[in-house]
Amino acid sequence: MGVRSFDETRDREAPRVLEGHWLNGEIARLELDAVTLIVAVKPNCDGCRAFAELNLADLDGLDVVIVSATTLDSEEWSQSVRPVLVSPSTFDALDVRWPPSYVLIDPVSQRVLTEGVVFSPQQVATEIDRFRQP
Repeated sequence: MGVRSFDETRDREAPRVLEGHWLNGEIARLELDAVTLIVAVKPNCDGCRAFAELNLADLDGLDVVIVSATTLDSEEWSQSVRPVLVSPSTFDALDVRWPPSYVLIDPVSQRVLTEGVVFSPQQVATEIDRFRQP
């Protein structure tokens, strides 16, 4: 197996629902019904900014949710083309300890499929590709 951005995936449950609020304060409740990439972001992170601001062509067809643990970095995401969910409970539910990181979850089995550190959308796409094959 090639180089990975993380140790082997820790086997654990994943939520089927994410709750929090958008940066504008609107309450959010996302029911997940497909394999979903959760990207946990933090301020001053180039890889995080790429997920929020760039075209994610390498991840076409995959549900992607960008999550921050706090609103303190809301200015950081002012140029985001994707909504940023503020949800400390998602960090807790997925046991995300050190953003920037990603977690690929299957809400049907309610399991974490794989996880890793975020460097770029292309790097994440390569690492999760085996889980996207039919």
